[in-house]
Amino acid sequence: MEPITIILIGLIIFVFLVFVNTIRIVPQRSAFIVERLGKYNATLEAGFHMLIPFTDKVSYKLTLKEQALDVPSQVCITKDNISVEVDGILYLQVIDPMKASYGINNYQFAAAQLAQTTMRSVIGKLDLDRTFEERDTINTAIVDAVDKASEPWGVKVTRYEVKNIVPPQSIKDAMEKQMRAEREKRALIAESEGDKQAKINRAEGDKQEMIAKSEGEMQKRINEAEGRGQEIERVATATAMGIREIAKAINEEGGMNAVNLRVAEQYLGAFSNLAKTNNTIILPNNLTDVAGMIATAMSVIKNESKK
Repeated sequence: MEPITIILIGLIIFVFLVFVNTIRIVPQRSAFIVERLGKYNATLEAGFHMLIPFTDKVSYKLTLKEQALDVPSQVCITKDNISVEVDGILYLQVIDPMKASYGINNYQFAAAQLAQTTMRSVIGKLDLDRTFEERDTINTAIVDAVDKASEPWGVKVTRYEVKNIVPPQSIKDAMEKQMRAEREKRALIAESEGDKQAKINRAEGDKQEMIAKSEGEMQKRINEAEGRGQEIERVATATAMGIREIAKAINEEGGMNAVNLRVAEQYLGAFSNLAKTNNTIILPNNLTDVAGMIATAMSVIKNESKK
């Protein structure tokens, strides 16, 4: 092979390699910073690009995706002088690739350091108990501080999340005892409330039972009184009817003789009962008294019948 041919082939290969090196394909959600002769020239966005050989150079390759940075654990002192270990996650996104390349040496490291210093400042303003309650306040304060500082870097801080707040073991033991005491307190309160409600329910049941019994007793007495009243009324009615029938019978023929006979029988029966009760026979001083008594009774009956 002739030397001219070898030189031509080598030249073709060299031109091809130079051409290939001038081609740049930028992925989606990425940005390349191009310098020309050591000076910023352009920001290449997603797509196909051609560079000028020997003068243009891709100096920085940046992602435009949201990034999650792990903020290392650090010791913070609360307002009541308790040391706690706190860590978190910082979310940020490159907005201006040129500023992110030339505004600061390492924006990720700087953002993480700023988040740590801000966290120490915020924790120092809170008591230990509030650090567990004010997570949203801590997150908002760190986002505001880091986002304001990172604006010249072309970086936007979207959010910050506290992962863990770890107090010393002695404080954890004291908090556990406090929580246990609080749970026991709530259990005792719940038990006493249940016992109180049970007693109230039993008293209410006894009250209703007594009311029901008294109402039943009252209704029983009312029914008995009404029964006795109806009985007395019916006896009186029957007695009145019997008296009227007796009066009618007296006015009939032979009625007076029957009355005389009946009165005499009752008079003699009464003396007979007295004799049986006292084991003594009682006789009137004058046997004519029987006839007188009968005569008196008959005169009363006649007078009543005339009325």
